[in-house]
Amino acid sequence: MPNRKPDFEGWATKNDIKCTDGVIIRKDAFKHNDGIVVPMVWNHYHNDPENVLGKVLLHNRNEGVWASGFFNNTPKASHAKELVEHGDITSLSIYANKVQKNGENVIHGDIKEVSLVLAGANEGAKITSVVLHGDGTEADEEIIINLGGNQFTIEHAETKEDDTDIEDKNTKENKNTNENKTVKDVLDTLNEEQARVVYGIIGSLVKDEDDLDDKDIEQSDDGGYVMKHNAFEGDNKMKEQNTLTHSEMKTIVDDAKRLGSLKESVLAHAQDYGIENIDYLFPDARAVTNRPEFIKRDTTWVSKVMSGVHKSPFSRIKSVFADITEDEARAKGYIKGNLKKDEVFTLLKRTTSPTTIYKKQKIDRDDVIDITDFDVVAWIKSEMRLMLDEEIARAILIGDGRISSSDDKIKEDCVRPIFNDHDLYTVQSQVTVTSGATEADKAKQFITTAIRSRKHYKGSGSPTLFTTEDMITECLLLTDEMGRDLYDSVEKLATKLRVKEIVPVEVMEGAKAKDGTDPLVGILVNLNDYNVGADKGGAINMFDDFDINYNQMLYLIETRISGALIKPYSAIAYSMHTQG
Repeated sequence: MPNRKPDFEGWATKNDIKCTDGVIIRKDAFKHNDGIVVPMVWNHYHNDPENVLGKVLLHNRNEGVWASGFFNNTPKASHAKELVEHGDITSLSIYANKVQKNGENVIHGDIKEVSLVLAGANEGAKITSVVLHGDGTEADEEIIINLGGNQFTIEHAETKEDDTDIEDKNTKENKNTNENKTVKDVLDTLNEEQARVVYGIIGSLVKDEDDLDDKDIEQSDDGGYVMKHNAFEGDNKMKEQNTLTHSEMKTIVDDAKRLGSLKESVLAHAQDYGIENIDYLFPDARAVTNRPEFIKRDTTWVSKVMSGVHKSPFSRIKSVFADITEDEARAKGYIKGNLKKDEVFTLLKRTTSPTTIYKKQKIDRDDVIDITDFDVVAWIKSEMRLMLDEEIARAILIGDGRISSSDDKIKEDCVRPIFNDHDLYTVQSQVTVTSGATEADKAKQFITTAIRSRKHYKGSGSPTLFTTEDMITECLLLTDEMGRDLYDSVEKLATKLRVKEIVPVEVMEGAKAKDGTDPLVGILVNLNDYNVGADKGGAINMFDDFDINYNQMLYLIETRISGALIKPYSAIAYSMHTQG
């Protein structure tokens, strides 16, 4: 920081105060920002460099984060400085990222800038003192601050020098100071990556402070060391044990072949040649994504199911139909003198009640705090919602696949699977092939059966075909006698089958048809004829809890729904049956 008094001081943020956005910053949430310098900005406007008014030095304290502000000499900064001195602006506000929250509590974050604002979200973030600099109290000077490897030049002189004079002056000052610069001064100018390289080189050359000759270093007034010796130049005074010969390098390479790893071989021989901090030469692996990626099934079809079904604000569904397809229901001719016959038909009705579908997850609170690379709570909740949606969609199409006696089974009289629903709602259609039929023969027969059975579909509008990826592939591979593709796109295949679209469903692989023996290969349905109902409060909800005895964060996502086809003959289920 510049060797001058700050223009103002105050609280950038204070702990344990509920902000206007509902969050509460807890103690040491920004502890790692102690001593760093961040830009001072006007009202968090990042779209114009002129909005940068200066810089702020941060201090982590028990009550919060204390800020020491230093204004630039730009017109906007001078104007803002005058507003602060007159008490027109008294509030501060922080901008932070990588924020981790536990409920409404902010427990970790990284402050990127501090802004002067008209009114802050944290009522404790106030400017408490303003330093008025009298005329002539500060000498004309230039301060060069190295921050993350970038240099920022700040002028405090009233008379500005041109760029050439400034560059010459900086060059001359750097030349005069570099000769007697302390180790600490040199290291402070390095960014993290540069520092790691320097430490690795020093660690490989020097075992301890005794390895440096008294003539090479001397202690400075501030407790650091003035480095007289250039570690990158050859020096006969360096100990012989710190030099690797060609024969020794050959030993390391030979061992690397035996161990299968150069790193393991170097680590094994590091102490033999006085090499410490060897890990700097082999840094830890870094993730290529911000958070772990899920290894999951293809769930594209899930959104099609969840968005396609009809939704009602009630969960108990009753369907009533009268079958007037029989001959007894037909209108009849009358012969004079004969008895007129009454029509008799059967009422078909059923009621579907709701059931609860849930997913529960837990994680140790220490892990929530320790994992700082990404928001682990949000990551867990996204996984829970993803898996809940997939389970509901699976239950709607083919059932959850669990045995009837399982405690975890989704009741099929509450969420009725389309593939094995009552014959009044789902028509069962067999794709019959002979034993020894090729995959191409099965694909041809599937297309033929699907087209011929289309007459049995009585559902709404144009249906969708849900099938397996294997069946789509085999259909697209069909060729004519000249070797030309019969269907060069999925869209053309859908047109041939008279369906709106064809959707592959990974979980359908291996599923059995209603008879329990033949493989299920497709479901034809317009999901608008399938009703999913949920009463008020039964929609998808997420619950958080904390187990104080086991220090665990508990999460529950659940819904209470019913589901059933509500229109007769609104679906067709296709199974592959082999004869002989």
